[in-house]
Amino acid sequence: MSYILQTNHLTKTIDGKELVKDVSLHIKKGEIYGFLGPNGAGKTTVMKMLTNLWKPTDGSIEILGETLTPQSYEVLKRMGSIIEFPTFYGHMTGYENLKLHCEYMGYYEHGSIENALEMLDLTSAASKPVKNYSLGMKERLGIARAILCKPELLILDEPTNGLDPAGMKQIRELFHMLCREYGITIMISTHILSEIESIVDTIGVIHHGKMNKEISMREIEQMSLAYIELSVQNPEKAAYVLSEKLGLTNFKIVEDGQIRIYDNQVSTQDLSRVLALNGVSVSALAKKGETLEDYFLKLTEGGEKEC
Repeated sequence: MSYILQTNHLTKTIDGKELVKDVSLHIKKGEIYGFLGPNGAGKTTVMKMLTNLWKPTDGSIEILGETLTPQSYEVLKRMGSIIEFPTFYGHMTGYENLKLHCEYMGYYEHGSIENALEMLDLTSAASKPVKNYSLGMKERLGIARAILCKPELLILDEPTNGLDPAGMKQIRELFHMLCREYGITIMISTHILSEIESIVDTIGVIHHGKMNKEISMREIEQMSLAYIELSVQNPEKAAYVLSEKLGLTNFKIVEDGQIRIYDNQVSTQDLSRVLALNGVSVSALAKKGETLEDYFLKLTEGGEKEC
């Protein structure tokens, strides 16, 4: 399979410290790829190398069919990016900052600036100095700049920073539209796993500077991750009943008196009846499915939830 972006054993060492090692990732054309990992795992380091801000110590990067080198100017023109926090000339307006970017990129399509501002709901702020923008407005202006020249590939490091829930929903819908209608491939890193879960096609998990896993969301959904969650006053007694009276083995006690049952043969009706007959008080019982956050925490062996 050919990929629009792939790295081969990518490594970066600074002052004797290995920030990332042997990272090989694969992004297909037209997909949204979620790049996940705990803080300090190496996400931004990888993205800086993908956008030629940093040079790899070892390994290689292939983007749009070409090996990335310090002279890959034409390839970089076909990409849009936000790495860390987007910066602008504060005394200039939002419109002027985008116009300057077009001039820098040699891109002069009529109406492109107005279109980008409208997509990010910034038309009314276009004539205001960026120094007067809120954090969320600056983040949206950064995304507007990244999509301005209609790139084939978007690389976005924490693109929803500073956005409220309504703003995040808007950006989520925008990414879907860019991917489905314009065929733009998008790579996103974020610490908001619920947002990633709802929009990505594939995830790559990096941990301690090494790639832990690449997997499609469809594969995650097809795994046996469904479970029944019980909330009981006496989880130890409930566990005894599950084991001895119902013959269940695939369950675990979590926290706050909750038990997760992964045996898919048992029904909620049987559970409720047998527990009640054996004097176990059930305050809540529901079928659930593991989230991307659950899966992520398993891969990172119970690490921090932020990524």
